[in-house]
Amino acid sequence: MEVTVRLFAVLRERAGAREVTLELPDGARVRDAIAALDGVADGLPVVMAVNREYAREDAPLGAGDELALIPPVSGGATAVAHARVTDGPLSLDALVERVRDPRAGAVVTFQGVTREVERLDYEAYVEMAEERLAQIVAAAIERHGLCAAAAEHRLGPVPLSEPSVAVAVSAPHRGEAFAGARELIDRIKAEAPIWKREVDGGEGRWVDGTRPGL
Repeated sequence: MEVTVRLFAVLRERAGAREVTLELPDGARVRDAIAALDGVADGLPVVMAVNREYAREDAPLGAGDELALIPPVSGGATAVAHARVTDGPLSLDALVERVRDPRAGAVVTFQGVTREVERLDYEAYVEMAEERLAQIVAAAIERHGLCAAAAEHRLGPVPLSEPSVAVAVSAPHRGEAFAGARELIDRIKAEAPIWKREVDGGEGRWVDGTRPGL
């Protein structure tokens, strides 16, 4: 059966291609596809996704599946990536400064703010949250051809009307910039191990969420 493997950043450079088509036996798993790449992913803690869903090495593959291998952020000079989880207030102006680039004809930003309740209290698995944010930012840069991208999420209490999450992206054209910003905020909300508790009038409740991809 044929499986398409998408490669990003350093993996793409190692393989010399953005996509590789593998011929694998029926019943093959993600780890078999990685092994068939002849060391392309050696030494890198890659994140794997099958048909855009996060997957483990023992996940099964089927004919026509798309396997994406996403490396950690490298901080290369061709595109700036920034991701942070912080206890302090967020500054959109500071985030925009991080993505300024002479190649960019468009800068798009987004802020998510507390609404309808007195405050939101945020808790996170900080180390994993920052790693996940970095991976999301790096993937958006690669997928949409961004000049730079940045994302920050606040922890602790966030009062009414103050921002809890902010993203900024720059790109040569507005279409890529809007798409990149949309992908950042959608994936951060769905995948980062960050939880929020609504507090209003002294009472609080944890907001239901979705199970992130593995």
